[in-house]
Amino acid sequence: MKFIPQAIPEVLLIEPKVHGDQRGYFVETFRHDLFEAATGYPVHFVQDNESSSSRGVLRGLHFQLAPYAQSKLVRVIQGEVLDVAVDIRTGSPTFGQHVSALLNDQNKHQLFIPRGFAHAFVVLSEQAIFAYKVDNLYSPECDRGLSWDDPSLGIDWGIAAEEIQLSAKDKQQPKLSELGQCFDYGVNYYA
Repeated sequence: MKFIPQAIPEVLLIEPKVHGDQRGYFVETFRHDLFEAATGYPVHFVQDNESSSSRGVLRGLHFQLAPYAQSKLVRVIQGEVLDVAVDIRTGSPTFGQHVSALLNDQNKHQLFIPRGFAHAFVVLSEQAIFAYKVDNLYSPECDRGLSWDDPSLGIDWGIAAEEIQLSAKDKQQPKLSELGQCFDYGVNYYA
């Protein structure tokens, strides 16, 4: 596996080695020892999630507050998505900036999004099956979001705004300037 720091270096693009022949392929999607050695993050994933969505569905930008903040390791099983992580760590030199990556069933790339980031993806193919690991359980009380179309974020979703499909909850998320302090950049979220 290759672990490639992105423009915000805490967010990592992971390129697994794909073994293929006329029968199909085999890919190792996660190995704890390689992950910790490459990242230095003592992550212990506790839950795997999967969703199916059609073209234009945008899920996010979501995050959870402490003590239920989550890191995510995301990938696409079928189809293609644009995956986005926004730095919401107060005081971070990259606060309000984002990184994005195309994840699809052909490149098998994954994105690691650490705690302190809002996360979203939009489906670019006709259908997509999206899978991800989290290192903390879901907490409705700590569940928060950020507006997908906040102009201060400058995210190019790679799809026309008219095609975007949102949940009722995601239609009402606040802008970054309305969030207040969510994550203190100096705090070790893995302690």
